[in-house]
Amino acid sequence: MTALQGKTRKALYIVLDGIPADYIERVHPKNIFDIASKGGYARAYTGGEVGAYSQTPTISAIGYMNILTGTWMNKHNVNGNSNLNPNYNYWSLFRIAKNQNKDFKTALFSSWTDNRTVLIGEGKPETDHLKIDYVCDGYELDKNRFPAKKDDLHIFDIDSVVCKEAAACIRENAPDLSWVYLWYTDSGFHIYGDGAFMDRYVNKTDDLVGMIWEAVQYREKKFDEEWMVIVTTDHGRGESGHHHGGQLARERSVWVSTNVRALNAQFTRPTLALVDILPTICRFMDFQMPRDVAFEKDGISFYGPTDIYELTTHPYDNQVTLCWKGEGAKDEAVVYMATTNAYKEGGKDNWSEIGRVKASTGRFVVDLGKYPSSKFYKFVVKTPTTSLTRWLQK
Repeated sequence: MTALQGKTRKALYIVLDGIPADYIERVHPKNIFDIASKGGYARAYTGGEVGAYSQTPTISAIGYMNILTGTWMNKHNVNGNSNLNPNYNYWSLFRIAKNQNKDFKTALFSSWTDNRTVLIGEGKPETDHLKIDYVCDGYELDKNRFPAKKDDLHIFDIDSVVCKEAAACIRENAPDLSWVYLWYTDSGFHIYGDGAFMDRYVNKTDDLVGMIWEAVQYREKKFDEEWMVIVTTDHGRGESGHHHGGQLARERSVWVSTNVRALNAQFTRPTLALVDILPTICRFMDFQMPRDVAFEKDGISFYGPTDIYELTTHPYDNQVTLCWKGEGAKDEAVVYMATTNAYKEGGKDNWSEIGRVKASTGRFVVDLGKYPSSKFYKFVVKTPTTSLTRWLQK
């Protein structure tokens, strides 16, 4: 996309594994908060909706997929860190980028090879043989170059190489869409929990982020480019900092730092979530999605205009009331419904428009008796700026 001033847009997101929001706020690393000083910092959540169909464990690979696909575990199907079986029908950000009319160049700089080979599914028939243009990974498999060290510090060595490669590639090639993944913070917390050791390594990891941030600033200064940088984490931690995986408030507590200024109200709401990163990058980059793909995404953009949020369903006998919140919603909301979930298996759902209402009303009553009987319904409420999705299982 070309910004109003004609600059070429680029997007980069960085995932630092397993740092809770309260921890990053207390340590206050220099570069992460320098990035935020240009745009904003906010707390967010992961883990889906507690007790509902989207509840999602607060585990690393699951968190990466929440970001990568803009969906929770009930859709992307990654339920742990091993024996992974992603549902590639829910398109990743990289697949969306490669589906555009323009040839957007993509990059992955990762301390865990499975991010590319399994989660993104590079080269697989299920992802249309998706290809990433610039790749830096595989170091954790090289036991000669990176033999095991005390406190798992060989992983920090790998993170350091990944960041040096990322900074060099950004300076020289400026990929349109890049993901940087750094592993060590999670390993360190598992060993030491909250404490002085991890204070030090959160800051040392921030120094690595600083190399990439300098490369971005170099590109913006020397070239006609505008960069969106998002730094985040995949999950929080339990009380002591050693463990994670459950639905404790601290395990669900994550954060977002970004240099982008045009942040909307979603950025400061309690509903800000990891699944919002994909639609945010797509909007900034002007990536277009097929409607069936877009109707499955669980997040909304925290960049640019939005007007409705937090869709809920309230069944009563053979009716269901859809409720949502809105701030300054002036447009019409269109309500769609599907009574199947063929999309999950690679099929096509028959989405029907079932009504229109002023978005500011915040509610729409569906008489299910008018439609084919089903135990499963999917709803979308769509305005010109925002789409909200919700499932109902009776």
